[in-house]
Amino acid sequence: MEISEKLLCLFSADVREEDDEYVVEVPRREVDTGSLDPGETYRVALIARDEDGPASDDGGSETASRNTDGPQPPVEPGEMRYVEIEDLGKQGDGIARVERGYVIIVPDTEVGERVKIEVTEVKSNFAVGEVIENDV
Repeated sequence: MEISEKLLCLFSADVREEDDEYVVEVPRREVDTGSLDPGETYRVALIARDEDGPASDDGGSETASRNTDGPQPPVEPGEMRYVEIEDLGKQGDGIARVERGYVIIVPDTEVGERVKIEVTEVKSNFAVGEVIENDV
């Protein structure tokens, strides 16, 4: 699945019924990191949960402003990082979060793994990393 360059944040949440409405709660970290402002209107896309796995988020809860004058990604291509995989995306890729909730997608990893990665691709709202060393 292609991730839009306009993506502000990505997270998993349950939909609950409340009176005559259905509610999706936005995690506080999405507002605290500066990607969202209370009282503003946003487009929301819902992606079905995998039947055999965790909630789908195709890259986790990655959070970074799309404005060019906003925060810059906290990683650079070629950078080495130690990360812990916190979640899995819909396609089964590991999701790690670093500064300001910024998401790094790490293929071929599982939730709970601690790995050393090399950042191979950086976008304003997420990065991709390749495992260099497992269980660090």
